[in-house]
Amino acid sequence: MLKLVNDHIKENLKILFVGFNPSIRSSETGHHFANPNNRFWRILHDAGLTPRKLEAAEDAKLLDLGMGITNIVARPTKAADEITNEEYKEGKEILRNKIELLKPRVVCFVGKGVYQEYSGLKKVPWGRQEKAVVPGTIDFVAPSSSGLVRMKVEEIVEIYLGLKEIIE
Repeated sequence: MLKLVNDHIKENLKILFVGFNPSIRSSETGHHFANPNNRFWRILHDAGLTPRKLEAAEDAKLLDLGMGITNIVARPTKAADEITNEEYKEGKEILRNKIELLKPRVVCFVGKGVYQEYSGLKKVPWGRQEKAVVPGTIDFVAPSSSGLVRMKVEEIVEIYLGLKEIIE
């Protein structure tokens, strides 16, 4: 049985990162973005959001930096395409409630598909969105940090730099 991965969230975060769902590796370790092929921790550091490259095992330290992590779906899977429409529907409601309750300044969706599922929008640009799903927050769409994404890490970091601009 796969273990769920705990959220690292609290009120009034500068940034709340939202992934699709935990990987099998994250389920095994109990930490977000734990697959060695995932570039999340490198991207955050390269974009100047963390003072050094954190390890997945240090994911809770993001809270000390005013950032947090959750997912649209809690169930770990090998790939995002294993998530059912029912799970997305339920996850979308849970996520919206978390955002309304915790009021992060920016909600950064780690993957365009995550935001498409959450917002119901088909065409979504990278970066800050014109209108947030939850009023009073900023929706920001960034590329997935998965090693399967074909974008160069430098291009992804360039988009994440937009987050730094918003919170400074």
